[in-house]
Amino acid sequence: MATTATDGGIKDRGKEGKNIIRRLYDWVMHWAETPYGQVALFSVSFAESSFFPVPPDVLLIALALSIPAKAFRYALICTLGSLAGGILGYGIGLFGYDVVGKPIIGFYNAHDLMNNIKAQYDQLGFWGVLIAAITPIPYKVFTISSGFFEFNFGQFVLASVIGRSVRFFAVGALIWKFGPTIKTFIDKYFNLLATLFLLLLITGFLLVRYILG
Repeated sequence: MATTATDGGIKDRGKEGKNIIRRLYDWVMHWAETPYGQVALFSVSFAESSFFPVPPDVLLIALALSIPAKAFRYALICTLGSLAGGILGYGIGLFGYDVVGKPIIGFYNAHDLMNNIKAQYDQLGFWGVLIAAITPIPYKVFTISSGFFEFNFGQFVLASVIGRSVRFFAVGALIWKFGPTIKTFIDKYFNLLATLFLLLLITGFLLVRYILG
């Protein structure tokens, strides 16, 4: 089948989009080699929770590998920035969805995901937000959706604190313990690791609830 002009245009736009993401990725990574790495880590973590496409994990890993002894410090900075950005995302969904939130959701083609989030939250509540905070599912979509659907703000913050802390401190702990040798493993199995950490966390909560109940 011949490739049409429209097909070519779609492919060109797709290639252009990938190139933009790659340039953003390289831009993020270059901060690891500057004196402003920690400021950049907080900023990227903050922005990624509401609109920025590059996850802060890449810069967290680079900084932690450069000085493994500071891995937990970098994880804390990453967590605090992400939490602050998550609250901004919640505010965007609650107060500025039409002007700001909707274009962001459209950029990530996540309107269907928003509907799924609503259904998941109605069924799981706190756990639905917690799953989003830890797993590679775009956290920004969940923060904006949480505000738009007016999820309980206290539960949203609590789930975000737990989820983001588990995600970033797990990365920091692995690098602190194993150093550069763990980088390839993290890069290859990060999604699986995030899911396993989530399952362990939920299991821990259920055990505590069972013991106390």
